[in-house]
Amino acid sequence: MAENPYTLLGIKKTATETEIRKAYRALAKKLHPDVNPDEKAQEKFKKISAAYTLLTDKDMRARYDSGQVDGQGQQQAQNPFGAGYGGRGGQQPAGGFQGQGFDDMNDIFASLFGMQMGGQRGGARLRPQKGGDIRYKLTIDFLEAVTGGAKSVSMGDGQKLSIKIPEGTDDGTTLRLRGKGQPGANGGLAGDAMVEISVRPHKYFRRDGKDLRLDHNIDLQTAVVGGKTEVMTPTGTAKVSIKAGTSSGKTLRLKGKGVKGGDLYVKLMIVLPDDLSELSALYQEKVQ
Repeated sequence: MAENPYTLLGIKKTATETEIRKAYRALAKKLHPDVNPDEKAQEKFKKISAAYTLLTDKDMRARYDSGQVDGQGQQQAQNPFGAGYGGRGGQQPAGGFQGQGFDDMNDIFASLFGMQMGGQRGGARLRPQKGGDIRYKLTIDFLEAVTGGAKSVSMGDGQKLSIKIPEGTDDGTTLRLRGKGQPGANGGLAGDAMVEISVRPHKYFRRDGKDLRLDHNIDLQTAVVGGKTEVMTPTGTAKVSIKAGTSSGKTLRLKGKGVKGGDLYVKLMIVLPDDLSELSALYQEKVQ
């Protein structure tokens, strides 16, 4: 006895054509022989394909709903799909599906599996299809973005995806890791992993293209008589000479200490001591 096509697709008798197509697509993804070689799954796939073909043919659906034909579209041992379809064994003809739903099925198979129905022998022509891209977000430290490095992100299945951070990576950059996405179909290439980078702000450094800017404190004595001071750079510290009589706000340029050959601009900020008594006394003496 032929099975109910609505039951096979898991839909109501009032289902729209869009709902029929959606239900069939979901089942085809699970049952198609290319993804499920199990014999029972293949048999179920044949049944849902026949049900889809019947229900997307408005005339055949009406005749089924009125009881004129069964779930296989047969009435009094005749095949209402035409002599070229089915015969006694219900086999697909050499030219492929002849029902009205064939074009829809062709589109569905093309989108799901990268295949087209039909051909000289009525088989499926499979073409390689690239896998989908997978997107990740990764936040890195400011200095990691400046100097480069290596990081990893979780792929959600217990595996880690290793990522090389190029020197000078900007905030908002998207890195493409070719072949690290979803696997392809029918021998197609795997998709890519797209990693969007966010850079944390630094407490002291500010970035201006390839240049870096930094405020650096010096004491009053160094500003007045000159001396040496250690300035922070992305890769460590550097000793800098301060000329006597340097004013607060003076900017020094450290060539090549920025991003990828850029410069580091150091703005000197004079910091007065907490105890100003000695300084006040000295000033008073000079005034008098």
